Amino acid sequence: MNTSIKALLATAGLLLLATNSQAADVELRIGYLRGPSDLSLVQDSGELDRTLAKLGVKVHWLGPFPAAAPAYEALNGGSLDMTSGTTTAFVTSIASGVPMAMFGYQAMPANGEGIVVKQGSAIHSVADLKGKHIAVNRGGTGEYLLSRALQTAGVDEASVHKEYLTPADSGSAFSSGHIDGWATWDPYLAIARNNYDGRVLVNGQQLGSENAAGYFIRNDFLAAHPAVVKAILDTLLRTNTWARQHPLEAGRVWARQMGNQNDDVARQLGETNVSPLQAVGPEQAEHIRHIAQWYLDQHIIRSAPDVSQFVTDLSR
Repeated sequence: MNTSIKALLATAGLLLLATNSQAADVELRIGYLRGPSDLSLVQDSGELDRTLAKLGVKVHWLGPFPAAAPAYEALNGGSLDMTSGTTTAFVTSIASGVPMAMFGYQAMPANGEGIVVKQGSAIHSVADLKGKHIAVNRGGTGEYLLSRALQTAGVDEASVHKEYLTPADSGSAFSSGHIDGWATWDPYLAIARNNYDGRVLVNGQQLGSENAAGYFIRNDFLAAHPAVVKAILDTLLRTNTWARQHPLEAGRVWARQMGNQNDDVARQLGETNVSPLQAVGPEQAEHIRHIAQWYLDQHIIRSAPDVSQFVTDLSR
């Protein structure tokens, strides 16, 4: 984080006192994704709208976006100020210079991502993926998981057919048997298991995944309104505490937002997606650097970004 932003954050307390008069016309455009996140919970409860209204900020919810990459593209284009997503897609985006900073970090739960195949599939190991068609999202969690799985098992990546599909198209292709497997994350992983007769071949923990969910803000909004961003993080942290105390209730919200009333899906989402939310400190930034190096080694990105220029530690 650069010196000017640090200086602004140091005055956050004073800014909060003055926000009602100074930020009366501030608008915050949030791009939301369908999925199990604390942002989904505060959207559902209205808590973030109420909190920021007290600071003179009007929230506009835009979406849903099918995955993080298109939300980052909208943020890059200036039509969004904030969104959520994953660190895998984040690395791809900042490698191309998207002007955003990560301010909240949630390690991906072990069972919240993985590669899924059909229950009756003859695929029982990563080695069995040779010659098979596996759906992934380009440059995001799916491609990251598949690449890690293949390298860990010593399987030539060129021997597997990557099918670059959106989550919605992947779900249709998986349920109809047009693909052999799907590298994905929750809520799509839970839906594949419970609605599409899916079986997890390998999960994120078994692959040594360092992927995480996170919250991202445009640099210009952060520089202009650091106290507002701090208030957003504080609201998300409170909601995260509630979700960890009430996982089934949180899971029901996430399932309902997906248009799914299956209580097994809700229970699974709640059990696997209530990991602690943190500010982005040195340890979290190092995990993101590891992903960037991985992507560079796999030739998914052409150069590794300076992660320190794209994160901001609001715990200070």
